[in-house]
Amino acid sequence: MAITNIPTIEEKHISELRAAFEHRATWMYLLMNEARKKGLAWDDFARDAVFQCGCMHGDNLKSGMVDPSDMREFSNTFGAGSAHKVFEMEKKAADDNRFYLDFHYCPLVAAWQKLGCSPEDIAHLCDVAMDGDRGIASRFPDFEFTLGKTIAKGDPVCEIRFDRK
Repeated sequence: MAITNIPTIEEKHISELRAAFEHRATWMYLLMNEARKKGLAWDDFARDAVFQCGCMHGDNLKSGMVDPSDMREFSNTFGAGSAHKVFEMEKKAADDNRFYLDFHYCPLVAAWQKLGCSPEDIAHLCDVAMDGDRGIASRFPDFEFTLGKTIAKGDPVCEIRFDRK
């Protein structure tokens, strides 16, 4: 499986933010790899920790909203600011019942590629990292989160989907 992950937005501030994301992804891999060397399976510990972090972010996101059940407000809050450019997000849909984003670049995948991780490890690391988004989503009981295609599996985009339940 070939992973294509090439940024098209080249701005100094965005490159600096991407470097920070890459640094965190490097830490994540190194910690998980050391645990693997000691006989711990990634799914036995990392998923819960990443999910908890996502829950914290979800609570923070929710506390800044007027109506956490409003999909339109959620769509204007999730991925707002510089993150939009860091991940080269494209809003595919945003209405009362759905919020769909495609990410065209992933700095985490870039870090794992630079570290020489196998394609299988990159896909696994990505899915563990997505537990953060699953944690965020868990704080919004009116929405259902699904992850479609991913750059880490060789797809051209990561499909982030929120639908009203």
